[in-house]
Amino acid sequence: MSADEINHRAQTVEAYRLWWQHDAHWYQGVAARFGQQVANEINAEALRKVALHVGQRVARRSGPLPDSGDGRKDLEELRRRYDECGDRMFPPELRNASTEVADDDLIVLTLRRNFAITMVRMAGSLEGYQCPCTAIHAGWSEGLGVTLTENRAESCLRDGDTACRLLMRLRSPAPLTHGTED
Repeated sequence: MSADEINHRAQTVEAYRLWWQHDAHWYQGVAARFGQQVANEINAEALRKVALHVGQRVARRSGPLPDSGDGRKDLEELRRRYDECGDRMFPPELRNASTEVADDDLIVLTLRRNFAITMVRMAGSLEGYQCPCTAIHAGWSEGLGVTLTENRAESCLRDGDTACRLLMRLRSPAPLTHGTED
């Protein structure tokens, strides 16, 4: 990589950090004026809408979800698409995450670093902050054309756990056929 490319990448990462810092301060301002619960609700609603758009873009780019008859293989493709959604919303510089297929209808996302938590902590708003992870996963899932029967956090960095462990259980049998409508 040339020096100009490295400098551009560093500026891009700094822009990400500044926007996340802006979001954390925005959240803190809403919480101070209207209450923590309102700030959490607005944050989750906004991120769900962004996640829906990201899921739809991934679905359009990737085409219909496979229905090969091999459920494990089809879930692996869906898992890959969830990873792509995460990479589009949160570049690797801002998070450390991976997904895995845990059984016939469960995809587990493990998040070891979340820049949003860092920024909210730095803004002094961590107490009372509710992570919008399940809203994000609901948006990705809707955009990808799948229905979740379970969408919950088993552990959370916000609570001091070493990682977030997020469970997304698909309706069984998993509906892996999907059009690319908006």
